[in-house]
Amino acid sequence: MTQPSKDDGAKTLERLQSLDRRYHLHSFTDPQALVQAPPFMMETAEGCYVSGQGIRLLDAMAGLGCVNIGYGRKEMVETAASAMEVLSYYHSFAAVSNPTAAALAGKLASLAPEGLNKVFFANSGSEANETLIKLALLYWRRKGQPKKRVIITRDYSYHGSTIATSLLNGNTAMQEEFGLDAHGEVARVMAPFWYRHGGKMNPEAFGLHAARAIEEKIVELGADKVAAVFAEPIQGTMGAIIPPDSYWPEVERICRRHDVLLVADEVVTGLGRTGAWFAQSTYGFKADMMTLAKGLSSGYYPISAAVVSDEIAEVITDRQEIMQHGFTTSAHPVACAVALRNLDVLEKDKLIDRVSNDIGPYFATKLIELEKHPLVGEVRVAGLIAGIELTRNKETREQYPEEFNLGGHVGHAAMIRGVIARPAGNALVLCPPFIIKRGEVDYLVSALYDALDDTLKLMKQQGVWP
Repeated sequence: MTQPSKDDGAKTLERLQSLDRRYHLHSFTDPQALVQAPPFMMETAEGCYVSGQGIRLLDAMAGLGCVNIGYGRKEMVETAASAMEVLSYYHSFAAVSNPTAAALAGKLASLAPEGLNKVFFANSGSEANETLIKLALLYWRRKGQPKKRVIITRDYSYHGSTIATSLLNGNTAMQEEFGLDAHGEVARVMAPFWYRHGGKMNPEAFGLHAARAIEEKIVELGADKVAAVFAEPIQGTMGAIIPPDSYWPEVERICRRHDVLLVADEVVTGLGRTGAWFAQSTYGFKADMMTLAKGLSSGYYPISAAVVSDEIAEVITDRQEIMQHGFTTSAHPVACAVALRNLDVLEKDKLIDRVSNDIGPYFATKLIELEKHPLVGEVRVAGLIAGIELTRNKETREQYPEEFNLGGHVGHAAMIRGVIARPAGNALVLCPPFIIKRGEVDYLVSALYDALDDTLKLMKQQGVWP
C-alpha cells in the first residue's frame, strides 16, 4: 500500500484551511485575522499537550480552563463509545430521564455544598447561567415578589455569551457590539481587584470595601427590587482576579441580610480548580445556586449543570405547572456518562488532593519567581488558576493602555517557545490540567520568563519602556 506523502498532507491541510476560511464563523475572533493568515489547525492532544501542523505545545490553559484530567484519556473514549452504543440520545422532557442523568444528578448532589441538591443539566456555562437567571426570577414571582428583578454583577465579570448572560458581563464590548440593553435590570459594581483598584488599602480592608459596594448598590436600588448577585468566586476570563479572603464571607452576609439570592458561577472554579471540589469551600461561603460546566466533563463532551438549593427548588416546583424551560440535549445520556467517568477519574486519581497539596503549591512557588521580572507587578495563584499582572510601574501599579495589547505580545512570545497562555489585556491567565508535572511547571515558568524578556526588549527598541 502506498503511504501518503508529506506533499499530500500539506495539500489536505491547505484544503481544510481553505474550507474553514470560507465557511466557518469563529468564536471570539477578529475576522481580519483569518483574511491575513489561515487558521491554525489543532489536530491531536495527549496529556498536557496539543499538537497541530507539526507543532507541539504545552497547554497551560487546559483548552479554556476545562481539560482538568488531561487530554486523550482512553477510559473517557471507551465510556463515550459504550454509552452511545447503549442509548445514543433521548430527551428529558415530560418526566422522562435516563440512567446516567439520574446517577450524575445524585453524584453532584453528594459533592455539592450542603442543601444544594437539585440539578438541571444544560450544554454550556452560558446556558447554565441563563437557566439560573430565569429560576431566580421565577423564584421571586412564586414568592409573591415579582418586582425583585435586578441582577447585580461586577466589573471584569464573565458569565457567558447568550443575550442575557452577555448583559451580566463586565466586558461591555459584548453588549455594545450587538446593541444589547439590560433596561435597568442589571447593575454592576466594583470587582475585588486589589492590584488595580485597592489604592493604599491593604488587601483585607479592600476586600471588605469591595463587598460593601454590593450592599451600597442594594440599598440604592431597594432590596425589594434586587433578585440576585451573580459572581464568579475567581474572575477567570478577564485576568484571574483572586479576591482577598475577607471578601466572600462579607458578600454572603450582605445577601442574607437583604434577602437577595447569591449565585456562584463556578464554571471555571468548580470541580477542583482551587484545590477543593468547589471554590465556595476555598473561600468560606455558601451560595443559593451555582453553575458548573468546564470541569464537569473536562471538555470531553458538552455538558453543564445549574444546581439550586432545596428551598428554592421547593418554591419553584410547588405548583402543578410545567416549568417552561429546557434544551433538546439537556441531560444527554452520553454527556452524563462522560461526566460521571470524569468525576470518577478525579476521585480515583486523587487529582483534587494533588492540586491542593502537591502540584498546586509547587505551581504557586515557581510562578511567584516571575514577580522579579520588570514587567510583572503581581502573580495571583489559587490552586491551578493564576493571573500574571503586567505593569508599567511596579511602585505605582500603573498599566499600559489596553490598545497596546501587552498580554497579547507576551502570549505570542510564549507560544513561540511552545507554551499556551491566555492574554487578558494587561494580564496572562493560566489554568493548566491537574495532571501537569513539576518538570512541565518548570518549563512553563522558564518559557514565560523568556517571553517577558523578549517583549521587554522589543518595547525598549520601540521606545515604549518604561
